[in-house]
Order: sequence, then structure tokens, then C-alpha cells
Amino acid sequence: MYDLNRADSVAREAAILVGVVLDGQNLREDVLEELEGLSETAGARVVGRLTQRRPAPDAATYLGKGKVEELAELAKASDADVVVFDNDLAPAQIRNLEKATGVKVLDRSELILDIFASRARTNESRLAVELAQLQYSLPRLKRMWTHLSRIKMGIGMRGPGEKQLEVDRRLVEKRIHDLRSELKEIERRKERQVAARADRMTVSLVGYTNAGKSTLLNALTGSDVLTEDKLFATLDTRTRRWQLPGWGPVLLSDTVGFIRDLPHHLIASFKATLEETRQADLLLHVADGSNPAAAEQIAVVYRVLEDLGIQAKDTVLVLNKADALSDRSRLDALLNRYPHAVTISARKRQGLDQLAQMVSEALSRGFLDLDVETDVGNGRLLAYLAAHGEVFSKQFGERRVTVHCRLPRHELSHIEHPGTLVRPHRNGAVATETASDVESVEDVA
Repeated sequence: MYDLNRADSVAREAAILVGVVLDGQNLREDVLEELEGLSETAGARVVGRLTQRRPAPDAATYLGKGKVEELAELAKASDADVVVFDNDLAPAQIRNLEKATGVKVLDRSELILDIFASRARTNESRLAVELAQLQYSLPRLKRMWTHLSRIKMGIGMRGPGEKQLEVDRRLVEKRIHDLRSELKEIERRKERQVAARADRMTVSLVGYTNAGKSTLLNALTGSDVLTEDKLFATLDTRTRRWQLPGWGPVLLSDTVGFIRDLPHHLIASFKATLEETRQADLLLHVADGSNPAAAEQIAVVYRVLEDLGIQAKDTVLVLNKADALSDRSRLDALLNRYPHAVTISARKRQGLDQLAQMVSEALSRGFLDLDVETDVGNGRLLAYLAAHGEVFSKQFGERRVTVHCRLPRHELSHIEHPGTLVRPHRNGAVATETASDVESVEDVA
């Protein structure tokens, strides 16, 4: 009956950007810079800017009365087609602003949803975006539809009349229910797919949008996934094999980037897409070290991870785009704040060896490098080591075999067998483990 996928809603339109900074928020010179990037990604042409500091939003128009008049004059003078706010507006505020300015008004959430809709490629991401759009639009149907006349009565139409708005609302609610069911099934299928790779170590790239995650994926794995200098170039998870030096093959996944004030409906809708991140053994948090707002963007990513319930995972902070820094002091300030971060340039392939070493060390923290000595005929234990660990070598004696392997710490309690000895490998990274760490074991059975 109608299409809420408005991927081209601001395409080639002249846009005025508006930002309201409330008390307690920092007023930066680049307060509208990110909004400009979002608008240009959506296809708009920025023709004007307007900012205001207020103690609180105006209940009717978010802006003050004088600023609304100034905005209307600017829209007329610049022949603007759309006004884009860096804030989230109530339906009534949008309606009042459109009446005052005579042009379409979008808030930050609607703009982000438009971009996601235009960039969704897989069935999963399209369903997720549609669900988020419908959840956003449901309380705004009154603004979107003006045909509120009663359904005409007549033959076949007898009974209580309903407003068209109520019919539309029921249709939207039905579609939301159907989409949730479809995405729930996709989520269960995704969980099974990820669980099937439980025997492989997985590393997931997370970070602010346009931080260079896809470029880093290409640099580390030799793949050629799409990279663009645009916000939200990646919406779907891509997983590639990474031959990690000193460790072996691991699976490296790239997924959707985060952004400040990401609509919460969108985060919930993309739960299945983020399953790789949820199940990863290690997160690589990629940040744009050349961005003046890098520290704020890092904090935003950690908040989103917390909302997703995966903030407790082991994480390596990667400061990317070091080659784009003209002022080294900015990078030094970040390193003082995050002393364990690693600095790289994915585009110029600088610092990748140090990154690989840090990843290898981080993954090793959850493993033990062991020598397991047992009877040659203990096939059950040998098979268990091969299935749950990584076997590097076997040294056979007349009746005994010594297996050098790497085993997850949580599997240690499952490898005791009568006549079996377990000790740290003589050149392993866990040589300082105490005797209780390797002797307190239980029977495989």
C-alpha cells in the first residue's frame, strides 16, 4: 500500500544542516561536520548551516522562536529542499518546523535509516532496515498521512467506520510482527552457523563508521571487499581467513560500523548481523586516529558494545590512519590516554606486523601451550586433543607418546587420564603456570 523505504529521499536535494547544543554538551567547531558527511552520503548537497545553544529543547519546535524564523529565511534564500537536524525530533516538532519553513524536515535518525536503506544489499540487512524504519515511523504516521477521512460506507462496507490512520497503523504493526519473526529465524540460523565454526579462532573488527575496518580486512587477508571513503560503506558481515603469524589461520570478520546516537531500533534490528561480533574470541576496535573527535568516537563504540552486551570481551584498540596525521601531538595524546593501543596505517600497510603480534598474544591468553604425555594406546585422549586443541607435534617412544599442543584453558580439566602427564611446553608462553594450573584435572569421561 505504501513504501517506507525512502533511500532516495534526500538524493540531489539542497539541504540545510541544523544542530542544537544543549547544556552539558560540548560545542565544537565541527559540530555539524559528521552530519554533513551523513547528508552527502545520502546524496544531499549542503547549502546552509545553523546552530544554537539552548538549556533545553523548545517543546514545539526544538529551536527557539527567533531561530525558527532565521531558519525559514535561510531556507527561502538558499532555495533549500530539506532541513536536516543533528538531533532527534518529536513528530509534533517536525510537523511544526515543516509548517514554519515550508520544506521537508528530517532528524538524525531518519537520515541514518535512509542511508542504511540505500546501502542494504543482502536480504538480512534489508529486513533489518525495514523493521527499524517501520518502528521509527509507527508513532509518526499522523504526520506522514493526511487522508484521515472515514472509510466510505456502502454495500460491503457496513459496520463501524475507521480512520485511514488506524488501518495504516494496523498494517504497519502486522508487518513489524512478520519482520521480527523472519529476523528471529535468521538469528537462529546465524547462531548455528557461527557455532559450527567453534573450532576456529575468530577475530571481529568493530569501530566507528569510516574508521578503515574494511581496508584493514583487505590488508590482513589479501581480500578485495568494497572500501569507500563514505559513512556506512559496510552493512553486512564479511568473514575472511587470516593467516596469523606465530599462530595459524583465524577467521577475521568485518561488520557494520557504529556512530553517535545510532537509533536503538537499528541496533536491535541488526542483532543477527552482529552475531559474529558477539561470538568472537577477540575484538579489534579500529579507530580513526586522524579524526579530531577520535576519543569521543572510541567512547561511542564502547557504549554501543555495552548496549549489545558484549563489552566484556578481550579487545585490542587499533589507531588507524596514522599516515593522515599532520600533527603528531594529537596521536601522542591518544596514546597517553590509551597506552596499550597499536598505531597503524591500513592503507599503507604500516604497523601490521606489530598488530599481528598483539593479536597473537591476546589470543594466547586464553590458551595453554602444553606437552601431554600418555600411553601410545590412549586413542581416546589423542583424538580429544586433536578435536579440541591444535596439535603441533608428536614424539613416540616405545610405549609412550608426547603431544605438543595448544589447548583452551577451559578444556584443561578434561584431559586427565590414568598414566597421563600434563606440563607446560618447555618453550611455551605459559612456562610460569603453577603446578596447580596443570595438575588439577578430571577424567575425560
